[in-house]
Amino acid sequence: MDRSSAGISGQYARSDNGYNQPDDHTASSRCGRYRNATVRQWDSPPRTAPGRNEFYHSSFTRSSQHLQYRSVNPAQDFNTLTKQEIIDGLLSKSDHFGDRYDGRNHGQYASSIKKYTSAAKRPLNRAEQRQLIRVLQNFTATRSWSWRSLSTTLHSFTSAGVFTPHKPMDERVKLTQAALLSTLLDALIFKCNQKPAAWDIDARGIANLLWTTAKLVDNGQERTPGLNEAVVALLPHVNAQKDQFIPQHIANLLWAMAKLLDNVQERTPEFKEAVAALLPKVKEHKANFKPQGIANLLWAVAKLVDNGQTPGLNKDVAALLPHVNAQKDQFNAQGIANLLWAMAKLVDNGQEWTPDFNAAVTALLSQVNVHKANLKLQEIANLLWAMAKLVDNGHEWTPELNKAVAALLPHVNAQKGRFIPQHIANQLWAMAKLVDNGLRQTPQLKEAVTALLPRVNTEKANFKPQEIANLLWAMAKLADKGQEQTPGLKEAVAALLPHVNAQKEQFIPQHIANLLWAIAKLMDKGEWTPQPNAVMAGLLHQVHAQKANFKPQGIAILLWAIAKLMDNMKDRTPEFNEALVALLPHVNAQKANFKPLEITNLLWAMAKLVDNGQEPTTEFIEAIAALLPCMNALKDQFIPKHTVNLLWAMAKLMDNGLKWIPGLKETVAALLPHVSAQKADFEPQGIANLLWAMAKLVDNGQEQTPELNEVVAVLLPHVNALKDQFIPHHIANLLWAMAKLVDKGQEQTPEFNEAVAALLPHVNALKDQFTSQHIANLLWATAKMGELVELSVVTSMFKSLVYRISGSPQICQQAVLMSLWGVMVCCARLSLVSNANKNNEFEKHMDDLFTRLEATFPDNEEDQSIIAMAASWLGRPCPFIPRYQTVISQPQTFFREQLQLCIPSLQIEEEKSLNFLPPVDLLLPDHNMVIEIQGPFHYVGSDFKARNGSTLLKIALLQKAGFEVIEIPVNLLWNEDSMKLCIDQIKTRIDILPQGHGSVSLKSGWTDEKHSTVYK
Repeated sequence: MDRSSAGISGQYARSDNGYNQPDDHTASSRCGRYRNATVRQWDSPPRTAPGRNEFYHSSFTRSSQHLQYRSVNPAQDFNTLTKQEIIDGLLSKSDHFGDRYDGRNHGQYASSIKKYTSAAKRPLNRAEQRQLIRVLQNFTATRSWSWRSLSTTLHSFTSAGVFTPHKPMDERVKLTQAALLSTLLDALIFKCNQKPAAWDIDARGIANLLWTTAKLVDNGQERTPGLNEAVVALLPHVNAQKDQFIPQHIANLLWAMAKLLDNVQERTPEFKEAVAALLPKVKEHKANFKPQGIANLLWAVAKLVDNGQTPGLNKDVAALLPHVNAQKDQFNAQGIANLLWAMAKLVDNGQEWTPDFNAAVTALLSQVNVHKANLKLQEIANLLWAMAKLVDNGHEWTPELNKAVAALLPHVNAQKGRFIPQHIANQLWAMAKLVDNGLRQTPQLKEAVTALLPRVNTEKANFKPQEIANLLWAMAKLADKGQEQTPGLKEAVAALLPHVNAQKEQFIPQHIANLLWAIAKLMDKGEWTPQPNAVMAGLLHQVHAQKANFKPQGIAILLWAIAKLMDNMKDRTPEFNEALVALLPHVNAQKANFKPLEITNLLWAMAKLVDNGQEPTTEFIEAIAALLPCMNALKDQFIPKHTVNLLWAMAKLMDNGLKWIPGLKETVAALLPHVSAQKADFEPQGIANLLWAMAKLVDNGQEQTPELNEVVAVLLPHVNALKDQFIPHHIANLLWAMAKLVDKGQEQTPEFNEAVAALLPHVNALKDQFTSQHIANLLWATAKMGELVELSVVTSMFKSLVYRISGSPQICQQAVLMSLWGVMVCCARLSLVSNANKNNEFEKHMDDLFTRLEATFPDNEEDQSIIAMAASWLGRPCPFIPRYQTVISQPQTFFREQLQLCIPSLQIEEEKSLNFLPPVDLLLPDHNMVIEIQGPFHYVGSDFKARNGSTLLKIALLQKAGFEVIEIPVNLLWNEDSMKLCIDQIKTRIDILPQGHGSVSLKSGWTDEKHSTVYK
């Protein structure tokens, strides 16, 4: 608070932002425009007080000159200025001359008030204003006043803060303010509208008065009809006087126009003409602007651009940019803050990074550190906001920018208790944006964030809707980028949520989108409170209500948020469905306007929604179909992260039965070359998701083209290189993907083997961090790769994992089936090795898993087969008769025919299901012998060496059921000699009484799997 005036209590502190808007009821006295209004009289000396005439004729001139030219003693001079006899002298003079009085003494008095505040370096505080207004109740302007007196009086009083509406506001002060302002504006309007134009209207007065009207509005004065009419009356004179304005006038006028526009000034033709008249003058006078003028001009142009008045940085104003660099050392702290704010606002509205513009920004950033000690609160907040905007619009992390940010952060912490709500919101938003664009979370940044978070709770009731939206966005972004989950963060979120619900109808579409994005992110990071349902329901209702007003970016953000929320919530409320139904038609309608990031987010969201049970309605399918051509058209603009998410989304859509959507497979094919081109830029999560997507695509019928195979080939070396950076989720997905690719014929290259070898040790190391689904994937994948993985590695892994899944009460049926199949393969491999420990513990887990499925009746062949095989292994009755499709291959038919020709009496049956097991190729019932023609899909790789898990399980089950199994790799049938050798060996086996049952391969004669392991 200000206590500089003697005799004033100083109890009324001036508002930080200067000037809050009051409830204004305009009143006037004497010759004002509102002549019927009356002003309640204060207790004051009568106008006929003794000494009044003496004072006016002799003392006032000396007194006013004395006040203007000697050094100011604030307390003494202000008390002198507010003596009633001074005002009485002014009134006497006005009465004496009547219509011939030009108001010069009133102007001199107003100028004295301004000089007092200039000397004090601040406007009047509340107490001083009240003291002055008390004596100004009869201070009245008339239409006879000269232009100079009018402009001086109005400009001086406004500059001094006479019209500033302090809060709380005394009703009598408000009425007197309104009356005085009304008479001044009435005289001003009259003078401006005279025909012919008044001879004494000059350029300086026009500049000062437009500046004054802007300052009145900016300080909180209500935009009364009189004030609006005054602006309208002044504007034509700007064009008329344009050649007379000096550089200071031009700067002040454009500042005023920007301020008026920012405060809801109507863009009339006169307003546009005035701006158009002034802009060329900037270039004309570019060498003559002082530092403050340059700062005001660029700030003004940025405001005009931001409010749609001009299309961009006018070439005339662009001429100022070299002068910013040249005068960089002469700007004060406020000028630097305003200029950087202006530059940020301009680039945010499309300004190109020209060399002059870039140089100006660099020059200004270098001065932030120099002036850091002199920055005020608003300037600190504005600078952080500006730097965040500059970086968000492409400014590089130069040394100047890094130093400027580092210089500001300690001041945030030091001044934390003094920031107003707007500053708090802007600074947290700015820090989140900076972090989002690559700023490292240094201790200084973390301290600044931590310092501001408690202030969110303190000021929670004072934030505006936009500030609430920005704050929650900022906290979500900081949490997403690794901000420590402190109690302060959770308390700040909890403090804001009730206000989201309370103000839900005041949020514009952008706020709604950002709030739902923030809530989705916070929930995804575990930063949530028990209140989400009510908050989300309120916001989702607003999505439906404002559906027609969302821009493309908002539509993309909303669908992403809805998908993410549904992914993290158990219950799906009706509001989610309503919001989704409301948004989907707009995806199709806006399809041509989506940017690459937005297309990525939309398709990711659609895939995630389907994966969480969303019914693919007609509108849903149409939205996907509308996006696919746009994705193809913009394929060269997707960054690595987009490529990953898009291919993941395509794979998810296909995996959920939507592979039939026109253009889906073609779009995938168009994206694949970009994986190879961007291979060096993928993060660990991207590598894992891409290989998962490749496996899913192939599993769902995507053709294994050279491009797809090349994607797998270029990604595999990165698995080895990044092996220590994969989290458990990535490891499980990667091993699943590689097993699935092997199952679909992926070539077993050295890089493939190295990738598997790199991942397997991490399974045991991270065993306690895998979820039930991860474990199911790992058991299935390791089993599927069969003899590629050494048996000792398999058994060690299974021992560390299987107990967790067989004892887990909450696990889906699909995970149980995958785990059961994996355990069976492990047991099968052990049974095929004559000297292996059979490990009854695994069979116990198999029994536990089978018991969970005993009452289930799956409708697909693969799941039926798993249950039937488990029942066979355990000697338990199968709960159903499984259905198997029989496919007789050409090599199988050819070998059967050759075998029958060689042994005509031999009884041979084909595709026979034994003990509810999958059909065998050839059965020799008289000899209890099974012949399996092993094609490439029975092996890991194409070299017919390492058998896969499915083959090993089938052989072990047949052997366990009492059959001798002969395996014939199909490559042995490719020439007559090797095929004859196979038939001769079968003849030998038939003629010799079996001494035991086992499996024999006619390629190398092994009877167990110890010779067939490729990877150890």
